[in-house]
Amino acid sequence: MSNNPTITDKDYRQWLKSLALRYRQCQIKAAVKVNTEQLLFNLSLGKDIAERSDENKYGTQFYAVLSRDLKDEIPNVEGLSESNIRYCKRFYQLYSKVIENLPQVVEKLCGIPWGHHRLIIDRCSDNPQKAMFFVSQTLENGWSRAVLLNWIDTNLYERQGNAITNFKSSLPAPDSDLAQEITKDPYNFTFAGGQRQV
Repeated sequence: MSNNPTITDKDYRQWLKSLALRYRQCQIKAAVKVNTEQLLFNLSLGKDIAERSDENKYGTQFYAVLSRDLKDEIPNVEGLSESNIRYCKRFYQLYSKVIENLPQVVEKLCGIPWGHHRLIIDRCSDNPQKAMFFVSQTLENGWSRAVLLNWIDTNLYERQGNAITNFKSSLPAPDSDLAQEITKDPYNFTFAGGQRQV
């Protein structure tokens, strides 16, 4: 007799696979919930800092002191660095007007990870509409940070909607998106001795 018995019944095996799938789905839901709560905390922390004006009251070391004190109060927690706390303030400042006018925006903001938000904050800090465009696109397309950075750096927001086509209605989603993007990129003829982009 084996020390590691195995059940080979087909019904049992099918049930086992469904349990594993259910468990993975629960893990994903838990990760999304944790991300949502973390982003809501970051937003509220940013709001507190912006509204309290403590950096004016306590001086240039305010963020370093707050980071240290938070780490003392909440040991073994990541995300409380001086840099991250500064991002929390910028996060709130970037989206505060949009959130004020459209409360459902918070739900959308919570749909992507904090690392994506930091990229968007760095690249779109003066333009909440552009930032929301990239939040929406990341949600819709499941972009990684590298893909998001690529689209930001290739001025997708500025090029969006420049070409009028029927790709969305006539091609499947991945193909229509690619075809639409190709028509938005200007042709650059400088390699052939030309001076203009068409």
